[in-house]
Amino acid sequence: MKKLFMLCAFIITHSIFSQSTTKLKVTESAEYKDDIKSIDILTIHTTESGETAIIRNGKHDFLFDIFDKNLKKTFSKVVEAENDEKFVGELFYQNQLKFFTVYAPEKDKRIVYCHTLNLTTKSCSKTTIFETAAEKNQSIFGSERKHKTNFALSPNGDYFAIATDNILKNKNSYTIRVFDSKSEKLIYTKSYQEDEKKTFEFNDLFVDNNGNAFSLGKLYKNGLADKNASGDANYQFVLNKISKDQTSFILIDLENEHINSLSISNNNNELNLIGFYSELNVNRIKGGCTFVINTNDLSIKRKKIQELPKQVYDDLYGYRTAERKNDKKKELRNFDIDYVLRDDTNNVFLVAEEFYITTMYVSTGMYGGGYWQTIYHYDDILILKFNAEGDLVWGRSVYKRATAPSYNAFLKNDQLHIILNSGKNLTEKTDGRTKLSKGWLESTSLYDLEYSNNGEVSYNKIQDNNGNEFYLPFYGTYEGNKFIMMNDGRKKKIFMTLE
Repeated sequence: MKKLFMLCAFIITHSIFSQSTTKLKVTESAEYKDDIKSIDILTIHTTESGETAIIRNGKHDFLFDIFDKNLKKTFSKVVEAENDEKFVGELFYQNQLKFFTVYAPEKDKRIVYCHTLNLTTKSCSKTTIFETAAEKNQSIFGSERKHKTNFALSPNGDYFAIATDNILKNKNSYTIRVFDSKSEKLIYTKSYQEDEKKTFEFNDLFVDNNGNAFSLGKLYKNGLADKNASGDANYQFVLNKISKDQTSFILIDLENEHINSLSISNNNNELNLIGFYSELNVNRIKGGCTFVINTNDLSIKRKKIQELPKQVYDDLYGYRTAERKNDKKKELRNFDIDYVLRDDTNNVFLVAEEFYITTMYVSTGMYGGGYWQTIYHYDDILILKFNAEGDLVWGRSVYKRATAPSYNAFLKNDQLHIILNSGKNLTEKTDGRTKLSKGWLESTSLYDLEYSNNGEVSYNKIQDNNGNEFYLPFYGTYEGNKFIMMNDGRKKKIFMTLE
């Protein structure tokens, strides 16, 4: 009787959600087989002519592949890696994919390599970019989740910059290296924010067409705690401008609010710094903030803060709970910025994902034994759209649950698309929410969440995964008006293209 009651309750509180088929054109490539098994895609890019370059991680090597516009393999090379040689970033321009790795031959020595995969000549080369000292086993690229932002390419493609940490026992120091993109020749090396007490936490990097580098991040006043003993913020956001001859910086502040995170978006001679703010602490979000920076004199032209729209809470909590949370101005937490996308009319889309880590004790049932398991949570998605003046036009969120990176985002015809896998049949709860996650014993489907200019969302199914290939949107790439992703097969490989 109890089981029957629970079944009836489930049927009453859930209804099958109306879905349509994606408007994107869906094609799949011919199948090919790999000589070496690997599904760990490190980077993927497509040229304007339709050629695709992919670099994957092998057990003791890196796998470099090139495919033509029909996604047939035209070049393949296995590059043996040094012990503990790790991928740290990549840049793609002029039909060349530059793939950067760091190698630690000694505890206090780091070597940074550049592997260049040339799609025109169908060749692969490896050069040493620079060597540097490090304190014991410390990383020179900071947080692993954010390491790809340590590399930046100028809009004209003439320069690339690399930002590194050089934290020593008695002094904090940070370095920018700017290179000529074609020759990989070092143009200049410059240290900045050197201090015995203050610590700089890197956030984002930009290099302009003249080779000036802009490093954005948090400057901690004392230690690395977000708050001091009195409860006030222990950090300020700072934008550093570094050139061959000098360094300068400007502090990026709000009144009494905390800035959760910021990313750089370039708009001609101005830099737009866009992110989240909080009134409580750095890990929470009350709304979006924008700063417009004049790069010539490093001044703030304007700044704005705007609270999250109620629709964000509706999507996450349902209209009943959302009303209460919106009235009390409850703040979200633990969101990391993944994408900053700009459309043809200078609207900017900020896409972030909730990320946090928990641990759980798993009992083996043997004499009280067990072990601790670490669980990574990649949950809800937050989307904010700002117009060219920095005003928050609309905000939405995606109520989802995942334990691995699972989605990708791109703009096509100025409309935002979120590509992800979820349960086969999306259900709408009685409170108005649509949850995207896989239920117990439920098969999965691949979805395209399409957002209109005013923020209306349509849930478009691309395919049911049962009986078909399972594709990995997170490792996909959008270039040349096409989104390309690979399946999860270890030897049987197929691509899907959305256009």
